Amino acid sequence: MSFTPRTKQILKVMLQQNQTISIKNLADQVGVSKRTIQRELEYIGSSLKKYQIRFHSRTGVGVWLEGDEEEKLRLLQDITTGDTYDVSNREDRRKRLVLEILKNKGLKKLFYYSSKFQVSEATISADLEAVEEWLNRQGLFVVRKPGSGVEIEGSEASYRKAIRTFIDENMDTRVLREAYESDDNVRESCDELSQSKIGQILNNDILKRVVNCLMEMEDPRVMSLTENSYIGLVIHIAIAVNRIVKNEIIESDTRWTEEVLQGEDYELAQKIVCELEKEFDIDIPPLEISYICLHIKGAKHERIAWEGQKSAGRENRELQQLINEMIDVFDAENSFLLKQDDEFIQGLLAHLQPTFIRILYDMQIANPVLEDIKKGYPDIYERCIRVAKVLAEWIGKPVPEEEIGFLTVHFGAAMVRLEGRKEEVRNVSMGIVCSSGIGISRLMSSKLEKAFHDRVVITTYGKKDITPYIIAKTDFFVSSISLENVDAPVLYVNPLLSEEDMEQVRKMVYRYERMPRKDKEVTGFTQQLEEINLVAAQINAVIKYMEFFKVDHYITFDELLIAIGEKMSPYRDLGEIIREDLQKREMIGSQIFAEFGFALLHTRTRGVMRPSFTICMTKDLQSFRDPYFKNIRVVFIMLLPVDDRVRINSEILGYISTILIEDMAFMDTVLKGNKEEIRGALSLHLKKFFNKYLSKNT
Repeated sequence: MSFTPRTKQILKVMLQQNQTISIKNLADQVGVSKRTIQRELEYIGSSLKKYQIRFHSRTGVGVWLEGDEEEKLRLLQDITTGDTYDVSNREDRRKRLVLEILKNKGLKKLFYYSSKFQVSEATISADLEAVEEWLNRQGLFVVRKPGSGVEIEGSEASYRKAIRTFIDENMDTRVLREAYESDDNVRESCDELSQSKIGQILNNDILKRVVNCLMEMEDPRVMSLTENSYIGLVIHIAIAVNRIVKNEIIESDTRWTEEVLQGEDYELAQKIVCELEKEFDIDIPPLEISYICLHIKGAKHERIAWEGQKSAGRENRELQQLINEMIDVFDAENSFLLKQDDEFIQGLLAHLQPTFIRILYDMQIANPVLEDIKKGYPDIYERCIRVAKVLAEWIGKPVPEEEIGFLTVHFGAAMVRLEGRKEEVRNVSMGIVCSSGIGISRLMSSKLEKAFHDRVVITTYGKKDITPYIIAKTDFFVSSISLENVDAPVLYVNPLLSEEDMEQVRKMVYRYERMPRKDKEVTGFTQQLEEINLVAAQINAVIKYMEFFKVDHYITFDELLIAIGEKMSPYRDLGEIIREDLQKREMIGSQIFAEFGFALLHTRTRGVMRPSFTICMTKDLQSFRDPYFKNIRVVFIMLLPVDDRVRINSEILGYISTILIEDMAFMDTVLKGNKEEIRGALSLHLKKFFNKYLSKNT
């Protein structure tokens, strides 16, 4: 005889006490009445038959278990593992009922559900009425057939939408985290999911085999999915395979399937289906490939592979135009500078690609911090409502407020970061650490900058960026993820930075700004001198190695990139790296600015060893003729090396990009096409930059 959840609770208390315990004490610890305990204890003896343990009860004394300690330990292990479903938990039971309906939506008698959930048919009938409203919102309807049972009706699209919504609303993805991070723990993690409250409904064997299929593929596009997206994909496939194995008919819907029969996402879906068919020896219909493809397209990724990506069937050039329009609507005054923020453009593009799919196909996404975003950043949110209208017009469907909240994260971080560039150097060195450096983590950095102003110097790092050099120059770190082997103080916080988190940071700043040890002052002064020398050296390199070259006025953009690569490096392999990196940056967002009459091609690349500034014009100093260049007359190229001097190098080249639009005299000098005159004007401007740098840092 198996143990009921209530019996398991009682036995666990008795085993942990390992002595006589009164009925009242037992009832208090389990959280039920004495009568309930007495009723359960009537059958406990028969449940212990396969163990060498005897149950004893004595009126006025209490109850206890008698047996070998090894047997007691075996019993404790058995009742500790497995499902903890409590029949009296109505909310839990109804969630299970919804998942069972989504798993097997065919005709079922009430007795089927009542026996499965250990309640009466009347209780199940009441549960069905309670979940009916949720099902209706997904386009599914409960049809009661007297004498036969109940059946769920609705389109395949509605059925899939319901599965996705249920996963977003209810699934605790912690239980597969180990499988997501390492294939060494796949079996253990699947066991935990199968024993969890909701996971008990899933077919354990199918679940394990689906996870194994995905893990053995070792496809980087699967492994780069965020944890929630990965688990959602696993559960989605497991339920679908379960239906196919049972020969359930999957309704065909070809209205939109042709739209997804293209690109790398569909090829990945085909690859997954091929592995599943071999594993389960089944034929998976083409419609299922399309659904898996949609899931992948609508999923979030930790990392994005930009090359070759398309978005909802639109050409990349159209997507660039959309992003420009969104930025213009958000803030016309600062639009140019926002368009130069690579971090912002890349983060926004990474977010928009799956957003299009979710909106086009009504795939809901939960935003658990929406209310916090509205309260914390009301002005940015209101402006993002305008941004959402541009997006809605482009897609042809309204943008849900959950998605507007995510847009607020990206635009808000970019704006506060833009304002923060003008702030002075702080006294306490603080490092912000996050997994991706995109989105909410940037808001975290910006919020701290706004709170402490000139008291701290804040630098944002990825987890892999924390080197001994970084640790040596940082007082303490604020992190939203776990850090190992970091020999420095670390504050672990929520990415949205609650008031409690802010108070912790305030205490740490207060502590370090009042710890001026003498040896630290010497070290700090030495580092200051080294940095000043570095800034001077980098400025000198930019001026000394400034390039100016001319090309045919009919040159195409791709041909120009080849010419830049050849000009910037005498080595073919490095020149090709420069070309590829500039091409990838252009795919993120167009760098041709017709309104200013120039292009500003910039990227961080391993093709150069020092920051560089280069100017390219046509041989007759007139406009480029290829339509791609939009009648501009000059192309500026700024290249940053991939090293740990990115902050200083970015400040120098960022200053140059500012004078391109603010100083018409400099542009007039450039358009004359005299290399040495340009170098002289550049030198004067960078001298001003260096003087400002010295006054701010000494």
